Amino acid sequence: MIGKLKGTVDEIGEDHVIVDVHGVGYVVYCSARSLSNMPGPGEAVVLLIETYVREDMIRLFGFGTALEREWFRLLQSVQGIGAKVALSVLGTLTPSDLANAIALRDIAMVSRAPGVGKRVAERIVTELKNKAPAFAGEGMGTIGLKQELGEGVAPAPVTDAVSALTNLGYSRDQAANAIAAALKNAGEGADSTKLIRLGLKELSR
Repeated sequence: MIGKLKGTVDEIGEDHVIVDVHGVGYVVYCSARSLSNMPGPGEAVVLLIETYVREDMIRLFGFGTALEREWFRLLQSVQGIGAKVALSVLGTLTPSDLANAIALRDIAMVSRAPGVGKRVAERIVTELKNKAPAFAGEGMGTIGLKQELGEGVAPAPVTDAVSALTNLGYSRDQAANAIAAALKNAGEGADSTKLIRLGLKELSR
């Protein structure tokens, strides 16, 4: 099984790149995001590989980071999602954005990916809600708060503070990050007014 390829870019296609490794060209399928960040032809490249072996084919999927590859695997644990849809999601959302969307139960954000309708997005959010923190790349406190917000169980001062910041024009993700940081300084018993003030201070940095 191939786990990594180190070579030079030979050709970049619509959904794949051909990597030349000592004269052998490997066709590697990648997300749109990975392809847009790919070095030009003739330049060096290193890709982490997920190898799929079927009765009628062998297909390689390439990733720039181990985190992206883990999300590719994780997405396919959701019922009805295969490699094509998983790549579509990763081509639209970064691993961090995807973790945040799942924690906040933001179905609309997940369904932005081509080929991902509302029902599929709901399955992703529902089936991965307890797995996202492991790959979030953020502090557990922040993700924990986002899960509470998404599930409607966060304390009233917290939800009020997040709502106030979103009403000021900040995204729900920005507001949740700011209030999570504010909670570290204010403590769990802080009222919404204090959280809003500290949250705005965080956002102004």
